[in-house]
Amino acid sequence: MAEADEDLKSRRTVFVTVGTTCFDSLVRAVDTQEVKEELFKKGYAHLLIQMGRGSYIPAKSTGENGSLEVDCFTFSSSIADYLRSASLVISHAGSGSIFETLRLQKPLIVVVNEDLMDNHQSELAEELAERKHLFCARPQTLYQTVADMDLGSLIPYQPGDAAPVAKLLNSFLGFPDD
Repeated sequence: MAEADEDLKSRRTVFVTVGTTCFDSLVRAVDTQEVKEELFKKGYAHLLIQMGRGSYIPAKSTGENGSLEVDCFTFSSSIADYLRSASLVISHAGSGSIFETLRLQKPLIVVVNEDLMDNHQSELAEELAERKHLFCARPQTLYQTVADMDLGSLIPYQPGDAAPVAKLLNSFLGFPDD
């Protein structure tokens, strides 16, 4: 297993995750020839797509003849290992996926699902993109985002300190200071 992990790390992997939902438009966008060619030009060798409840199944490829190797799966009990071994993550706009990836200091493209009602996730993605912690795209702009991305322009995300908020709440509720 350790040998397989080392092989995955050495291959510059792009990990795509849609979480537990159906986000076929993201899977379709990343499965286009132009996106795959652009990722390959940027030095990525392996594209691993977690496609969730979607019905669209991407075309698998062995990566022969100078192209990107492509694999996919529906679900996993944990995506933590995939995130850790990825060189680039392309994710839906779920806050758990976003912050887990940012904590690992992995370059991240968040693709907003515009089909969701009351899409508060887009606000989070757009704010973090404005702060230069990640890149934000829509399925129809994914190719251009990949083509234009400069990983050196990203600023590492530093999680906030919740201790002052907890102390204030404890004080307000009458709990003793620790």
